[in-house]
Amino acid sequence: MIRALRPELLDSLPPEHPDAQGSRRDLRLINRVMGNHRWFERTLPGLLQPGERVLELGSGEGDLGLRLAARGAPVDGLDLCPRPATWTTDRAWHAADVRTFSSFADYPAVIGNLIFHQFSDDELSELGANLRRSARVIVACEPLRCRRSQVLLTLLGPVVRANHVTRHDARVSVAAGFRPRELALRLGLTDGAWRVSCSATALGAVRMVAVRNS
Repeated sequence: MIRALRPELLDSLPPEHPDAQGSRRDLRLINRVMGNHRWFERTLPGLLQPGERVLELGSGEGDLGLRLAARGAPVDGLDLCPRPATWTTDRAWHAADVRTFSSFADYPAVIGNLIFHQFSDDELSELGANLRRSARVIVACEPLRCRRSQVLLTLLGPVVRANHVTRHDARVSVAAGFRPRELALRLGLTDGAWRVSCSATALGAVRMVAVRNS
């Protein structure tokens, strides 16, 4: 499958729209089934050094950041959406666009769950240049771009009673997703300055851990 970007319906809806609320519910279930948040819980804490701050790109409703905070990881959020009412008061929330965010230098660790696939190759190249200036750790979980992922999501939709927004966006997300190591390549993390580990799961996720060489 050639990587192809198309607009996702969720991005065009106000946060309070019933279809948007239903789609976010679906996403929570999909993340649970795929084990994405549990993987971040297992992976991230051991990579952090004392005092390092974490920035989550595309934080949405803050579910992942709050789970990691409960594990002692100091996560700040970055999203176009307003600060969620449930977001902890001692952590920052940046209501901003990832592509124009100007404070990456404050964050040695950057994470993203199902967000990098929303950017074009050129945007990923520019984002990677920004991250490489200051980040020490980059951890990401993205859709695996393959026919099997399309089939799995088609089968999963009725199981979680996904609404039309989720079903549309799931197909779009897989088409814009990555093959193993492809995200690292797009972000410019394959030049020998980084230790990169990439894997694909049976349930259709690509997981990347990149740590800058000391």
